[in-house]
Amino acid sequence: MLFGWTGNILHIDLTKKEIEVETPDIDIYMRYIGGKGMGGRYLRPVAELPWDHPDMVFSIFSGPLSGTISPTSGRTHIVSKSPLTGLVGDSSVGGKLATRMKQAGWDGIVIKGRCSHPVGIEIMDSTVSLRVADDLWGLDTETVHHRLAPQHGSLALIGPAAENGVKYASITVDRHFIAGRSGLGLCLAKKNIKYLLVDGTGRCKIKNPDKLKQAREDILRLTAASPALMGKFGFTCLGTGAVFDLMDNRRMMPTDNFRRTRFEHASKLNAAGYAEKYAPRKHGCLGCHILCKKIGQKNGQAVSLPEFETMSHFTALIGCMDTDLVVKANELCNHYGMDTISAASTLACRREITGIAYTEEKVLSLLTDTALQRGEGVDLGLGAAGYARKMGKPEAAMAVKGMALPAYDPRGAYGMALGYALSTRGGCHLRAYPISHEIFRKPVATDRFSFSGKARIIKIAEDLNTIIDSLTACKFTFFAAGLEEYADVFEAVTGIDTSAQDLLKKGEGIYYNERIINALNGFDIKDDDLPARFFTEPGSSGNNILIPPIKREDFIDARNKYYDIRGLDTKGLPLEEKAKTLGLVWKKP
Repeated sequence: MLFGWTGNILHIDLTKKEIEVETPDIDIYMRYIGGKGMGGRYLRPVAELPWDHPDMVFSIFSGPLSGTISPTSGRTHIVSKSPLTGLVGDSSVGGKLATRMKQAGWDGIVIKGRCSHPVGIEIMDSTVSLRVADDLWGLDTETVHHRLAPQHGSLALIGPAAENGVKYASITVDRHFIAGRSGLGLCLAKKNIKYLLVDGTGRCKIKNPDKLKQAREDILRLTAASPALMGKFGFTCLGTGAVFDLMDNRRMMPTDNFRRTRFEHASKLNAAGYAEKYAPRKHGCLGCHILCKKIGQKNGQAVSLPEFETMSHFTALIGCMDTDLVVKANELCNHYGMDTISAASTLACRREITGIAYTEEKVLSLLTDTALQRGEGVDLGLGAAGYARKMGKPEAAMAVKGMALPAYDPRGAYGMALGYALSTRGGCHLRAYPISHEIFRKPVATDRFSFSGKARIIKIAEDLNTIIDSLTACKFTFFAAGLEEYADVFEAVTGIDTSAQDLLKKGEGIYYNERIINALNGFDIKDDDLPARFFTEPGSSGNNILIPPIKREDFIDARNKYYDIRGLDTKGLPLEEKAKTLGLVWKKP
């Protein structure tokens, strides 16, 4: 008997209108775990197909800890091929989707094919139905949420941005949670899926409830002692915006499209200012005790307050100084179903190329035009890299592998610089999440202005965060707890003897699989790089902090060391021998 997993994966073929149930062997679960790992398993066989090919898969997976009392295990991982980058496209998203999937009896849902008209997929336990959704096509996410009004189930849906072809269209889950960055909303739109509604009445089987309870208490005790998480100025009180002042003080706040690293007005735009103005309540994923999501009040209505990257990019990056604008821009992007980081980055790119400053009215107007794909918004919907190429100024796009960089300037944290360049989904801080040791200085502080040891640190961090995304836990918890504690949780839930090293090794295999997928699509050393600006222009030094350009020779040396440690060749490509040692299929399945 399986514990933790349900043992069932739902396959939906929209073209053939067929539904199948797969019951994988335990060996498959042990190799790929769930979440990100299982999503990569189903992407690999079709990796070389165009992202919009009918046979391209769209996977939604929970993890073995979902639906249990395991701390922060309520996240869901969504995987397909990114229309924005051509890379592995994935997103970890909060809400209650993973829990409701498990309660319905499914570890994951794998969708392929394309419907001839807009549909909604509705799942209640083992019953799966397609609902005609022509009446919902074109409506924003907030309107659809109120129309469908799920009382208990979890609702994932797309907005007009995806329907109109915006490359960085997102998916909204349970109204306040966003699966962004990779353009996954556009993947759903191409299959003519407007929404997915999942509910269930079952319960997850746990092998050792008493051991799970003890392991849970150990993690809760560690997180309670973490100022970064539970302190007055931590995530539980201020959300991810708690990072805002840290980036400002360390002079690594991306400003004026990364031409500077300090925004003089930052002190008036921090998370405390939003808290005072919008009186937010705590909100979070189902079963989470950190509750980092903040829901404020605006004209008597609940409104999702911006995450750190949105706070930073809609102010410093585009040269604006109004928290009201940030909230409006965040709300507009969420309702249209559009990634805020990508949208703001594209606007910043436009500002640099045109030299035209923004007003609040202009920002909101351009966001609307982008979502509805009219006028100048058609080009802005390509993302920063696509927009800059079309304007004949590719150097103005602060992106890696086609994905715009988030709100951490790499000149102020060299682990972040290396992590950006090597990330398998493009310019992403979450693959290795080096701010944990470079900024929060946990679990061990490292010199943020040195590449010394960073190649190995980044590789291990990628493996760690990969297994976190496969367990579908939350990375924030790991500011306090470690993989040792989660190995205890995994063992208690599944009954399978497991160590932290066992889990880390599985993360290595899952991440290497992504390297193989990207290599199959032509990505190599030329793509594992940063925009030239970071090697030639300094940041904003001051207050006894010097922010010079990154020394390219040091970066290249660290990248070469990473290739060796990761088991790649000198061009950054995966090796057959290494793949086989990790239990991965080398030839196309």
